[in-house]
Amino acid sequence: MVLTARRLASELGAWRGAGPAYGALTDRIRLLTLDGRIPLRTRLPAERELAAELGISRTTVAAAYAGLREAGYLLSTRGSGSVVTIPGGRDTVENTDGRTATTLDFSKAALPAAPQVGEAAVRAAQTLPAYLGDTGYDLVGLPRLRQALAARYTSRGVPTEPENIMVTVGAQHAISLIAKTFLSRSDTALMEAPSYPHAYDALGSRARRLVTVPVDARNGWDDNGLAQTFQRAKPALAYVMPDFHNPTGAVMPVHQRELLMDLARRHGCLVVADETTADLSIDVPPGKPLAAYGPAMLVGSMGKTVWGGLRVGWIRAEPEKIKLLEQARYAHDLGTPILEQLIALELLGNYDEVLRFRRIQLAEGRDHVEDLLRSHFPVWDVPHVAGGLCTWVNIGQPVSSQLALAARDGGLPLGAGPRFGLGGAFERFLRFPFSYPAEETSVAVDILANAWRRVEPHRRVEKDFKPALV
Repeated sequence: MVLTARRLASELGAWRGAGPAYGALTDRIRLLTLDGRIPLRTRLPAERELAAELGISRTTVAAAYAGLREAGYLLSTRGSGSVVTIPGGRDTVENTDGRTATTLDFSKAALPAAPQVGEAAVRAAQTLPAYLGDTGYDLVGLPRLRQALAARYTSRGVPTEPENIMVTVGAQHAISLIAKTFLSRSDTALMEAPSYPHAYDALGSRARRLVTVPVDARNGWDDNGLAQTFQRAKPALAYVMPDFHNPTGAVMPVHQRELLMDLARRHGCLVVADETTADLSIDVPPGKPLAAYGPAMLVGSMGKTVWGGLRVGWIRAEPEKIKLLEQARYAHDLGTPILEQLIALELLGNYDEVLRFRRIQLAEGRDHVEDLLRSHFPVWDVPHVAGGLCTWVNIGQPVSSQLALAARDGGLPLGAGPRFGLGGAFERFLRFPFSYPAEETSVAVDILANAWRRVEPHRRVEKDFKPALV
């Protein structure tokens, strides 16, 4: 893959800092590589091309590339250009005081396995022999699992039969399969901004262009923005996350659900609602699924509620769309593993118990994170969220990428704001998960405080913290 100078310039966003330009450029490309916005083995543009696009000297670009090569993030071969890579073997990082600390990975908003997973796996393994006489290839899912999922949707106010369900290898697989089946190279896709980064990747790889509608942590979606985007862009597909939106935590009210589905109907747009966080309520229940207001496709998963290591997701749609997905699936995979489906089936038997446990766990984590961030960073805007896995913090200055890189160097990978947008947007925001144990969260905020001090030394943090050993 070759990254053009124009595309790289767009991803860089507002990359210039207070120090030397070559150092700022080195740091920004390093962050883009670490958080996946520049895939490994991507060839960067030639020095002269990037210099012209950014309006800087070729010497500056050459120095930045040299810094990346020296740090192990770039491999250059005469005649073949410079290819992005990542240095290996770093399990620990060194803090500014010379001590080492194990890296805490807060770039993922995820939970450890629910305590019910182990017992469910044992029970599932005991039922597996009954399925060993079949081939094991299963494109749509075990009938019993599809029936159980259909029953849950029916209980939520959306009458559903097993024929409405396809079981997938997690939610990301479902989103990618939908994009490949229902988007063409001439189509426009609508997404929220900010949004789930891998959904940008999946839809962006198929659609001609992506258009966005803003979502705000406090104010949610904008009615006029939705209407105008549908009118101007005529999207073929709209991807939304209406319940405990990632990363803002917003919940779409009833009138906007009705508006969205009415706009989609009038403009002939397929709506895909990502419900992977819908069951992670803390203070308020999720809204009615969008399929209650019109023919929306729903994507669900156990990855956020139960465990990311259980790769079971699903799609709820009209039977004719499930048939199209089944036909398209042959080119990509031959079904979801049987044992994992059996584990999911066992867990659905006491799913409400799992969700009650998660509600308590997430409430404690959210309250702890909000208290810590507000006390350590009084100038930041930390919204209160009613569910989900993270909070979308406004740090007040366009330095999110610099802050995330400084935190990573201190042992704390974090999701910089631009990772959740297009073209370098959201430099004033940072996603901070509250799904980790309290002691790890406390250490993470300590590291973040030191990183903030290095990025914005004139800004006050409440206390003089030092990163603790973990």
